[in-house]
Amino acid sequence: MSNSSSISHFLLLALADTRQLQLLHFCLFLGISLAAFLGNGLIISAVACGHHLHTPMFFFLLNLALSDLGTICTTVLKAMHNCLWDTRTISYAGCAAQVFLIFFFLATDYFLLTIMCYDRYVSICTPLHYGTLLSSRACAHMAAAAWASGFLNALMHTANTFSLPLCHGNALGQFFCEIPQILKLSCSKSYLREFGLIAVSVCLVFGCFVFIVFSYVQIFRAVLRIPSEQGRHKAFSTCLPHLAVVSLFLSTAAFAHLKPPSMSSPSLDLALSVLYSVVPPALNPLIYSLRNQELKAAVWTLMTGWFPEH
Repeated sequence: MSNSSSISHFLLLALADTRQLQLLHFCLFLGISLAAFLGNGLIISAVACGHHLHTPMFFFLLNLALSDLGTICTTVLKAMHNCLWDTRTISYAGCAAQVFLIFFFLATDYFLLTIMCYDRYVSICTPLHYGTLLSSRACAHMAAAAWASGFLNALMHTANTFSLPLCHGNALGQFFCEIPQILKLSCSKSYLREFGLIAVSVCLVFGCFVFIVFSYVQIFRAVLRIPSEQGRHKAFSTCLPHLAVVSLFLSTAAFAHLKPPSMSSPSLDLALSVLYSVVPPALNPLIYSLRNQELKAAVWTLMTGWFPEH
């Protein structure tokens, strides 16, 4: 990356001005990260150890939990370090790594949520073909495609962003390294290349969004045709957690990046960045476990140290 060699580090946005508020932010981030580690860790352990959970839905949920843990580790741990040690700096290489990892995990999250929507669509709309369309090999290929797509997207954006010359200082208006904040420091018109990559990514995101909407329209039509109320309730209960997670992820990310400039302010931008990068990974385990009796039972047996024989 042939960026300006004069920049050895970046200055992240200070979360607070006083020492007391810095420690308060540290405690808040600590609580969020512990909740995320506990929730996602329990899901990973329960799915890995519970043989009755070795189904496509829980396989993709395990992958989502791994991606959520990566997101939390990338964003929150550095913010906690800065709050605790009263610093704002992040090295040039550390900033590049953070940009790559955040983009990688968030993109993978979105692709996994799209695949999980397909899983629900096949399960409800074409249940007789579920075993064929979502075989073990097919699930492994789809999960690998999600991770590989996230990796390639992150690699292209990171390499392009950090190849730009920077001449507008090194202060970022965010508590973690983010591509739009780094582009503001660029003094080259070659940043148009990044906008081109962003346009491609937006098309990909929009395509996934259209697929999710279309799938849920078909799912709701199929559910409403189920004659028994109990059957309809059971079908809806398997979709609601996924729909809630998708809505939380898309609404916060879209508002953070698509809000009009007149609404922009440091405090609002900070709150929105926390909402889309920190809150969903911490809440996803809770959302999924509240409505899923199998998962709750598996987590309970895991916590009590008893595993049923199957």
